[in-house]
Amino acid sequence: MPIKPLTAAAALAFALLASGPLQARNIPAPVIDGAVVAGLGSPLLGQLPAFNPAPSLAQSVVPDVATVLAGAATEQPADAATDEHDAAVAAASANITDLRKSLIAMAMKLRDTRYVRGGRDPATGFDCSGFVRYVFAHAVGMQLPNNSASQFLAGLKVKKADMQPGDLVFFRTHGKRRISHVGIYISNGRFIHSPSAGKSVEISSLHESYWAKRFAGAKRPEAMAQVAGKG
Repeated sequence: MPIKPLTAAAALAFALLASGPLQARNIPAPVIDGAVVAGLGSPLLGQLPAFNPAPSLAQSVVPDVATVLAGAATEQPADAATDEHDAAVAAASANITDLRKSLIAMAMKLRDTRYVRGGRDPATGFDCSGFVRYVFAHAVGMQLPNNSASQFLAGLKVKKADMQPGDLVFFRTHGKRRISHVGIYISNGRFIHSPSAGKSVEISSLHESYWAKRFAGAKRPEAMAQVAGKG
């Protein structure tokens, strides 16, 4: 059976195999482009370097403990950032909860203060916007606009289902177009406000037919929304 010529790459592979334990066997010499290689001990094979994996293994050093710890340290900022974010969220949540508690506590202290049109002080009495403005200023140091219509425009809209203590509830008590009344939401549909002449600061319900028909929406003062939105 005639010997098929080998390509240069195949002959080189053959030579590398032959330089090992296979040298002792009777393996026919390869043919390259029609020329028979003189033997496995030819100058060509003698020039081929022996395969030695030691230098490659020496360069593949297993990292020591210090290196591993250093790598772990580089990952720590991400964990630290997560912890810092969680702490900021918790702090913001605590802050807004404290603000809401302070607002409701101050408002409840002013119950039974009589209604006075244009009133801004408990010594003389409150109208609705004067009551709300006083509570925010003295409970949490927030300055709100002077009247209910302006307070409505300054706040951020809140869905009825998402109302929280301290949010403002607005009403149209003089027609369907103009905001004319405001109160401070407490919980469970209840709000505290200074309603009208002859009355005093009291708690009412959004479920009462009078207020339900005139309810214009809830707003969250922007400063409170910023505190709640941090983190």
